[in-house]
Amino acid sequence: RKIIFEKQWFYLDNAIGHIYGTTFEVTSGGNLQPKQEVEETPTDTKEAGTDNRNIVDDGRSQRLTHDDIKALKDKGIKGQEIVQQLIENSTTFRDKTEFAQDKYIKKKKKKYEAVITIVKPSTRILSTMYYAREPGKINHLRYDTLAQMLTLGNIRAGNKTIVMETCAGLVLGAVMERMGGYGSIIQLYPGGGPVRAATSCFGFPKLFFDNLHEFPLSKVESLLSGTFSTETLPSEPEDNILVEEESNGLATEKQTSLQEPEEESAAEAAMENNQPEEQDSMDMSAEDAEFKENKEKEIKENVREKHRKQWERRKKLIETAALLGEKNADGLIVASKFHPTPVLLPLLEFVAPSRPFVVYCQYKEPLLDCYTKLRERGGVVNLKLSETWLRNYQVLPDRSHPKLTMSGGGGYLLSGTTVVLEKSKSDCSNSEALKMEEPSSKRCKVQDFHC
Repeated sequence: RKIIFEKQWFYLDNAIGHIYGTTFEVTSGGNLQPKQEVEETPTDTKEAGTDNRNIVDDGRSQRLTHDDIKALKDKGIKGQEIVQQLIENSTTFRDKTEFAQDKYIKKKKKKYEAVITIVKPSTRILSTMYYAREPGKINHLRYDTLAQMLTLGNIRAGNKTIVMETCAGLVLGAVMERMGGYGSIIQLYPGGGPVRAATSCFGFPKLFFDNLHEFPLSKVESLLSGTFSTETLPSEPEDNILVEEESNGLATEKQTSLQEPEEESAAEAAMENNQPEEQDSMDMSAEDAEFKENKEKEIKENVREKHRKQWERRKKLIETAALLGEKNADGLIVASKFHPTPVLLPLLEFVAPSRPFVVYCQYKEPLLDCYTKLRERGGVVNLKLSETWLRNYQVLPDRSHPKLTMSGGGGYLLSGTTVVLEKSKSDCSNSEALKMEEPSSKRCKVQDFHC
């Protein structure tokens, strides 16, 4: 199919069989050809100016017009030659500094040279791409923040991890890549089904999806309260189908028995007519019967496939519920557009003690509320609310410096570790008394002083 990327369009047929990292040149017709490596001959020292203060960007420095450049493209002239002609027809190129000349050449090459490099998908590449092009789909989750989440969540091979995200499957794909197909992942999703647009871009093998389970977020409360149940599962998915087929067979038999007298009377009437007309009617009836038979087969196959999918879906749902019911998950990651408090508190019940959890939110205020609720609830230690700070640097000879534009914020993270939560009457009474009295820190100081 036709691939459209930036201002280029091409077909990937010729790229099949080449290794990742191969650079291709887009030829006429959108076909890809591997680019031949050309050794750059050392040129003489460039003629460059000392500064750019006298250069005025009035749009008159380039003698080539848009029509001239279009005519060059139509002739089939390569991008490298077009860039060379642009340099020769620029009246201000020689007055620019050496750095400005390199910048000009790089900019024109990017615009006119139809060269692409196919790289292997990874978490860093996909997260950078999503954050630069469609940050709203991933809740403005920056790539360095995602790296912090994987580290604070202790994501590693062999884990049993719970992931609840609404970032188009980017966080799920990052966790799957880090685990390498070992361990199990339980994805909790809102709505009718999980969204895995970004996960499919990783190109994981089927092995990675064998240990991926999914569970609806709306059934978490019923699972915790013990009222979770699915529809009654048949022993085999074919049971109901056989019953339906038998009933369909009885119905067809009844229809044929009712149609028999009519067919006999029609046959008697047809005997009186000419022989060719009788032959035509027999052919038509045979075609109709064959068409009806094919139609019935298609309906039966569709019903059988539908029942089989329903049975498999219910079976997987029960298996996932059993995994969650063990309440021994090794970690929890939450990165959703919803308020974190009502999402996090029920899910912490499925995490084993001494295990990490991480919550991402684009804004700080919801996480502050969640932090307060966790402190009141107990069962967690080492609570931290953090924000990662990122600055990009340009690293080039004699001109390494921080880039002028940098990200304003990449979101906030709330992390902590679970501990055993003992719910006893004494604890409840003490907590109620503490709420009525002074803060615990001040009360302890007063007691120490009296002692």
